[in-house]
Amino acid sequence: MTLKKHHKIMIGSFSSFLIILLISNSVFIYLLYGQLQLSYNKIESDINNLKIENQRRFNEITDSLLQTKEDITIIETGLQSVDIQISSIGKEFNELKASVSSDFSGIVEDAIKSVVTIKTNVGQGTGFIIADEGYIATNYHVVEGASSAGVYTYEGKTHSVSLIGYDSTMDVALLKINADYPRLKLADSDDIIQAEKVIAIGNPYGLSFSVSEGIVSAIHREGPNGLNIYIQTTAELNSGNSGGPLINKNGKVIGMNNFKLGNSEGLGFALESNYVKSVVNEIATQTLGQGLI
Repeated sequence: MTLKKHHKIMIGSFSSFLIILLISNSVFIYLLYGQLQLSYNKIESDINNLKIENQRRFNEITDSLLQTKEDITIIETGLQSVDIQISSIGKEFNELKASVSSDFSGIVEDAIKSVVTIKTNVGQGTGFIIADEGYIATNYHVVEGASSAGVYTYEGKTHSVSLIGYDSTMDVALLKINADYPRLKLADSDDIIQAEKVIAIGNPYGLSFSVSEGIVSAIHREGPNGLNIYIQTTAELNSGNSGGPLINKNGKVIGMNNFKLGNSEGLGFALESNYVKSVVNEIATQTLGQGLI
């Protein structure tokens, strides 16, 4: 069947319309895709920028926290330093009081709790806690020949006592009571300074826990054993002072009071602390299997 002319025109027009429509749709789709791609790229760029910004802020916060931690550490170190300085100032103040104003009251108050009176059936003397668990150092002649003895502490308590061992040449004995009292610390007697102020705590003529003050007159004096290991002091030492501590301005024992020359005053002698330590440890090692100090 042959198409008429107007039919051909209609079919041609419709085909042209379809082609135009397809082209228009293609252009629209292309433009829409392009718009979507631009939007996607912008969103992706915004996300990346946001990530970068967040990372920057995170780094800033981390740096700030690290700086804060460092500042806290510096502050803590500073506070510790202040505490040390305050403690040092307090110690120096006590030493200054002891050396300038001769006020040993604070030192005596602490030290006297570690000093004991020793009474036996043949005499009496003094001792001091030299190690934990009730170990006492004194002169051997204080307990030599005794068949019974008792130890009396500053607060008025009485304790039975046992003899751990002794060195008769050095005139040192190690005793023990079944009680625990604070010990006195030994100073390094190599650091003793001539003319430094000291105190002696003891039991002169039965006057328990008496304190006398003096200075170090000399060191390395010769004793009855022929050894140059004694401190000469002006602190008064009388019968009953034997075995007690000679204490410096730091509250440490620099010697064990031992003897004086005749009836003279101001001529007392104390075994230097380094030898006290050595003899006590030797006695402890021989009897207990180990040193104490």
